This record gives sequence, structure tokens and C-alpha cells, in this order.
Amino acid sequence: MAVPEARIRPFKVEEKRLVNFLIAKGDMEALATANRRGKCGLYFHPLSLALWIGLSCVFIQLTGMWPKPEQGFLGYASPVPGLAAIAVPLMFLCDWINRPIFEEQADDDLRRPDLIDVPSYYSRSPSSGFWILEFSDKVVGFIAVDASLDSTSDKTIASSPAPIKRKDGRVKYSEGTSKMATIRHFYVDEPYRTVDIQSDLLSHAVQQVFASSPVVERIRASETPLKSYIGNALRKCGFEFELNTEKVGVLRWQNTIQVLKRQTWKKRSAT
Repeated sequence: MAVPEARIRPFKVEEKRLVNFLIAKGDMEALATANRRGKCGLYFHPLSLALWIGLSCVFIQLTGMWPKPEQGFLGYASPVPGLAAIAVPLMFLCDWINRPIFEEQADDDLRRPDLIDVPSYYSRSPSSGFWILEFSDKVVGFIAVDASLDSTSDKTIASSPAPIKRKDGRVKYSEGTSKMATIRHFYVDEPYRTVDIQSDLLSHAVQQVFASSPVVERIRASETPLKSYIGNALRKCGFEFELNTEKVGVLRWQNTIQVLKRQTWKKRSAT
């Protein structure tokens, strides 16, 4: 029986729909984190908990569902349905408030010019690339690094000029390499994050970017506390904080830009 192997390879055209799905999935995972996970979760914010307890007490008082010791052990469980009856609509409310923010982010990510014609876009510079992480013939992640002359642009299709296509149907892009490369997309499926495979994928991409052209001096990446596995991989690879960007979600989680300099990469590679 063959042992399953992980490998990193270039993107294939037929994988466009799958990649688009995973990009959107990654953005909506941030919504789940914003709602419920750990200290970031809106569900467990002190104000949310206080509102839940307060409304539950009012509901239990009005319905007479306080504990009834005379009914024995089960009598003490009588408030539980009341607590659950208030918790469910509050959870729905939290999701309803947060969801539009992350749906808009997913929509923006799917409308980036690089996804119109991935092979053409990422062939503009030798330091650009869209790499697929595959495990046992299953796509479990990917990373895309844009080192073209448009690498610092965050425009979407709606705010960009209409693409010019060649006779063969491929989009015509200007060629060249920028001093600043940008990680456009970075995703690893959740079951594979525990082994830190995302750090291997990131290291591979960084190696390809810096080794393919001497022009690139820095690589930048967006980092959010709602995708901690990406932030941890960036810091492990040597990326450092550069600036704060937008705040997202009801609780205003701070996104940042992290940057890896060529000198830092050389020093880490030499050790």
C-alpha cells in the first residue's frame, strides 16, 4: 500500500472553481472565528454574556422556570430550556450582524483581477506564482504570490479597466517585476493545520519568489487575528509587523500588514 505524500505544484486551469470555493471558505471561516472561538468570539464577549444572562433571567421569571427542589435532581434543570431559548436567537443575531462584513470580503477576494486568468496573470514575472498544496491527490491548500508591476494594487474587477484578451482567449497583461511582492491568497484546509504544513507551503513560496529574481526586495502579506494559523506561519517564516490596516467585525479586530525583507530571508536561510 502506497504511503500518502504531500507535494507542492503549480496551479492547473481546471482547478479554478475549486480554488474559488476555498478562497470563499477561508473568508467565511473568519466569520465563524469572529462569532465563537476563544477570546475573539462575539458569543463570549462579556456584554454578550451579560445580555444573555439578563434576558434569560427575565424569561425564566415570566415563565416560572426557576429550579424546583421538591421535584428532586431534575427540578434543578428546569431553567435550562429558558437559557437555551434565549441563547439561540442571540447567536443568530451575532451572526447576522457580523456576516455582511465577511461576505463582502469574500466577494472582493473573488473579484480580484488575478483570478480572471490565473496562468496568464502569474506568468508576468518569474517571481510570481500560484502553488497548490496536494496530499494524496487531494488539494488541501494553496498560496499565490504576485510580484508583477501591479503587486501593490488592491483593485477589484469592478474598479479596474476591462481586461484585454488575445485571440486565444487568454488575458493580455503587462510584464515586469516589482520590488514589493504580495501574497494574494493563502489557505490550508483545517485538518492539516495541526502539523504546521502551512509553514512549509509559505517557505516554498518565499524561496521561489526571492530566488527567481533579484528585483524583489520585500514580500508583504495581510494578517488577521481571525486566521491565526496564517499569522503564526508568517511570523515563523520571519515576517515582521509593518502597519495596521482596517478593523473588521463588530468587535473591531485589527488587521495588519506583515513584511519579509530579502536580507532577513538571507540571514535565516544561512543559519
